[in-house]
Amino acid sequence: MTDAIAVINAGSSSLKFSVFTAKAFKPLLHGQVEGLSEEAHPDAPSAHAVAKSAHGEVLLEHRWPAQQAMGHEAALGYLLQALPPFLQGHHLRAVGHRIVHGGVHFHEPVLLTEAVVAELAGLISLAPLHQPHNLSPVRALAKLAPHLPQVACFDTAFHASNPEVAQRFALPRELHEAGVRRYGFHGLSYEYIASRLPHVDASAAKGRTVVMHLGNGASMCALLAGRSVASSMGFTALDGLPMGTRCGSIDAGVLLWLMDQRGLNARQIEHLLYSESGLLGVSGLSSDMRTLLASDSEAARQAIELYVYRICRELGSMAAALGGLDAIVFTAGIGEHAAPVRAAVCRQAAWLGVRLDEEANGQSVQDGQALCVSQTGQSSQSGSRVAVWVIPTNEELMIARHTARMVPISS
Repeated sequence: MTDAIAVINAGSSSLKFSVFTAKAFKPLLHGQVEGLSEEAHPDAPSAHAVAKSAHGEVLLEHRWPAQQAMGHEAALGYLLQALPPFLQGHHLRAVGHRIVHGGVHFHEPVLLTEAVVAELAGLISLAPLHQPHNLSPVRALAKLAPHLPQVACFDTAFHASNPEVAQRFALPRELHEAGVRRYGFHGLSYEYIASRLPHVDASAAKGRTVVMHLGNGASMCALLAGRSVASSMGFTALDGLPMGTRCGSIDAGVLLWLMDQRGLNARQIEHLLYSESGLLGVSGLSSDMRTLLASDSEAARQAIELYVYRICRELGSMAAALGGLDAIVFTAGIGEHAAPVRAAVCRQAAWLGVRLDEEANGQSVQDGQALCVSQTGQSSQSGSRVAVWVIPTNEELMIARHTARMVPISS
């Protein structure tokens, strides 16, 4: 029996999971449990689990009774019992977790011990909406399957290569030493793209590339020879670009105004900035780019226009940090599937030497393969000085690779 690696990405009310073979990293299955809650609520939706094969075939589906409390521990207990028959004879060897924040000290994947979990819990104040839920299944699995090694992979780690000047805020030094600095996020996605670039565009892999992770959460990263040198996100995953429901960069004076003039407290401001802003706040319609692109609403158009404008502003900043630009990579849900957004960004980036191939941009990305929508080296005057790629990201695979390196694996 050969080994398999499970990957878990937990949120407040959901638990996404994937299972890979531990040597070739062949995907065996993936799925999620939604509607999780530690306490029963009269009007809460029932918890629902589904698992699919690598080819999209539904392997199992289960819905719990309405109003039944189902937390991470109960969901994992169910999965540990239900999934083994679908592992094609593989034995679960270890579990890798996406942990949003590694703080100042965790720059590499790490085996999760009780001491490490306690240290990561100490970082909850840096990511209060993510870190507690990332750690919940770690504790649950330690109880349910103490024999399984668990590995933490951090969304901040890839950006530890940023120069110190890129990590600092212009605040008193004591605050920097206390951890108030720019960390950057979506690092597992950027690390995966950096690992793919040498196989897709060797020149871009050695040069100056800006990667745009555009999904419900959105950020950008400047890569110099495959290493992160700047990120649009900073102290939290709230900074930078407008997102589905997050505002992105905002003048700190606005927060003072909200406190003074609207009487909002910290938790109310937190909810406003994380859950009521971004594409949803501007459009008043939806946080989903597909809905906005299909709408004829003027507010929806303005939301898309602001989204693109801020991406292009940030692109200029990234090009400045790199001292030039050789390639752009679009990834994540919007980056991979919203051709009109890619086209709008590339049109506004014409001053950087970007020339979009409209026909190529209209094609769909297939089976995780890269799509070139603007290539360099063309002899025509319309040729682009900057290569533009669409490369599907795979954070789960990145976590599986890291996890396999941290534990002994059988062939």
